[in-house]
Amino acid sequence: MKDKDIKGLKKPWPTKEAMKQIYEMKLWGGENFDFYSGVGSHNPEIVKPYLKAVTTFLSSFQNKPIICDLGCGDFNIGKELVNYTKNYHAVDIVDNLIARNAKKFKVDHLEFHCLDIAVDDLPSGDCVLLRQVLQHLSNNEIQKIVNKLVDFKYIIITEHIPIGKFTANKDIISGQGIRLKKQSGVILTASPFGLKVKEEKQLSSVTLNGHQGKIVTTLYKT
Repeated sequence: MKDKDIKGLKKPWPTKEAMKQIYEMKLWGGENFDFYSGVGSHNPEIVKPYLKAVTTFLSSFQNKPIICDLGCGDFNIGKELVNYTKNYHAVDIVDNLIARNAKKFKVDHLEFHCLDIAVDDLPSGDCVLLRQVLQHLSNNEIQKIVNKLVDFKYIIITEHIPIGKFTANKDIISGQGIRLKKQSGVILTASPFGLKVKEEKQLSSVTLNGHQGKIVTTLYKT
């Protein structure tokens, strides 16, 4: 997210209002789109490796899993995963985005929910997807989410992190960019979150041009 002030909101901005205005002001780009969740959801160099890794994982189930996509955004990626699932719960905090998605994407086993994933109860499922969502949130909000992740057997986390050594989980104010500018990134198994997992496997990693870090997708089994 570009480092611009969000109109009309006092700092720290409420997360829901911050995210709503990010879309309204097109701070993630997409001038020709009604809603645009940024290059992380549209750049083929980022999207293709993610989809290949996640569809391979979902295809490994004898019985299709129930997926909870937390922070589904404009659903440009989620729409490619629905057919690999028994039920797909797509969640986002922006109400008019969810309303748009529900009209645009209609599949019998697909449901859209407008929820604050740090506050509200989550739909139940086998596997949760969190793709470049936590990086935008404060440590306090992330901890509240982590407390709910243990209800899922599988957790697939995608985060934008620095290349090389870095200090994990430096705190930020929700909606004010990501930790990359602090030479940090979200690692749920590190302090202060300390997510306990039985298995951990990197599914994909895409190095971005210049000093823009890398997009890493990790599978955790709880």
